[in-house]
Amino acid sequence: MKKRIELVTAVIGAGAQVTGCRFGPDALIASGIVAALRDAGHAAFHDAGRSAVRDLSCDADPAQAAQAADKMATVSAFTPRLADTVRGVVANGRFPLVLGGDHSCAVGTWSGIADAWHATGRIGLIWIDAHLDSHTPQTSDSQAPHGMPLAALLGHGAPALTDLYDWRAKLLPQHVVVIGARSYEPGEMALLQRLGVRVMDIDEVERRGLNACVAEAIDIVSRGTHGYGVTFDLDAIDPGDVSAVGSPEARGIGADAAVAALRGFAGDARLLGFELVEYNPELDDAARRGAAVCRELVMAALGTDATAGAPPHAAAGYAPLAA
Repeated sequence: MKKRIELVTAVIGAGAQVTGCRFGPDALIASGIVAALRDAGHAAFHDAGRSAVRDLSCDADPAQAAQAADKMATVSAFTPRLADTVRGVVANGRFPLVLGGDHSCAVGTWSGIADAWHATGRIGLIWIDAHLDSHTPQTSDSQAPHGMPLAALLGHGAPALTDLYDWRAKLLPQHVVVIGARSYEPGEMALLQRLGVRVMDIDEVERRGLNACVAEAIDIVSRGTHGYGVTFDLDAIDPGDVSAVGSPEARGIGADAAVAALRGFAGDARLLGFELVEYNPELDDAARRGAAVCRELVMAALGTDATAGAPPHAAAGYAPLAA
């Protein structure tokens, strides 16, 4: 299925402790990702004047990013600008592909998409990540906003993040699945368990296989929704395959397995948006393996039917739930 894709760069690192991921979106654009999408047959473009949203405080003095006294204030100012940009992409009939810095940008991405479709119905979301990103300011020791976006999208946390467009809970818990989590604190897991969010941790992924987990996730997030999105944090990948992330965690998903599983999204008309975050080019190796994996992930998820291969629903070990 060919798409009219608009790439949005969410240039922010202030939400993280290691802020070099703010350079990731521009590095991925420079790596030729737009041309690769066009070569695959998509009508893809990135307008640096319209679809690049930047945390301007970092541009003024990049050294200040790591020392920002109030990360939440920075993220709170950035988030509505990103949300409006992504919402406009959807309103213009284009598919939003968001290349993000730190994962706090997910609040803007999915608030914009959720609001764009709000009159039609709810959206679902598959969250692929080493972390749960479900802290609130009351449970977070670090107070790093990139550990809070999923909670905010579910309606819990700082009002500047939860109440965009004057309505809360952009996502309902029964429409969310987390895949690959392996590092989290009790407070955030307690929130997701209380809400009833389906969490497939790394133990389950290793036991069942990623394809089966993705298949079940698609089934869950598609039920009772207008469609669904995918947000992929690069630290979901095993650091032995990709080192270019600020919060690496052992026992991750293999890069090849992730690319293969993401092919199951290609050609699915229910897919409303795709987001890739936390690539840090400052930590990439000399061969730029991290950038290459990012391109492979995007191309797998948005590739043509000819390159998509069998969807994950065909994998052994999973049977869709009864209607």
